[in-house]
Amino acid sequence: MSASADATSPTTSLANHAYEIMRHRLIMLDIAPGDPINEAALSAELEVGRTPIREALKRLERDHLVVSYPRRGTFATNVDLTDLSTISEMREALEPIAARRAARSLTSERRMDFSAAIAGLKALESTDDQRTLMERDLEVHRLIYGSADNPHLSETLIRLDDLATRIWCLVIPGIPDLVTHIREHIDLLEAILDGDEQTVAARAAEHVREFDKTVRSTLR
Repeated sequence: MSASADATSPTTSLANHAYEIMRHRLIMLDIAPGDPINEAALSAELEVGRTPIREALKRLERDHLVVSYPRRGTFATNVDLTDLSTISEMREALEPIAARRAARSLTSERRMDFSAAIAGLKALESTDDQRTLMERDLEVHRLIYGSADNPHLSETLIRLDDLATRIWCLVIPGIPDLVTHIREHIDLLEAILDGDEQTVAARAAEHVREFDKTVRSTLR
């Protein structure tokens, strides 16, 4: 079977579907750290066979979102706050690269996407629930990564951002003004629209540093 045929096989498509759903639940802590993953229940809920579920779990294990133990099963990984430094170090180096590439390769369609994202961020209110705010944060990051036109960079940043989001969700109760942090993306997105690569890189790095600082402030 050719690689292209395998990539579009029904099993692969179902595994991708299961992967996306489970990954989102894991990073948003809908599946709590340490919780067991019930393959049979997921298979029934998502209406897919056990094979796609297992394929999805293999990918999630590579993403460090689940861990499997012989004869015990598969569990959501714990959120280790000591990982914050290494995650932030990597993101501070890579986020500016993605943002610069996004600013360099804007298309008319992407301009509309970035403009819509800016409008959405400006419409956010302090009364919006935390789930809405976190979903918007994820959407903005994914927009930038997808606009970098570098699948290896995008894949790495998504994995790092997933781990950062789990930490973010864990400490959210201690953050007094989450909407302000989410709105900080506006300047970054506007700089991308302006094609100002130097400003974009600086703001992307600063956003990561502010994220790190905000999380640490909740741990004191």
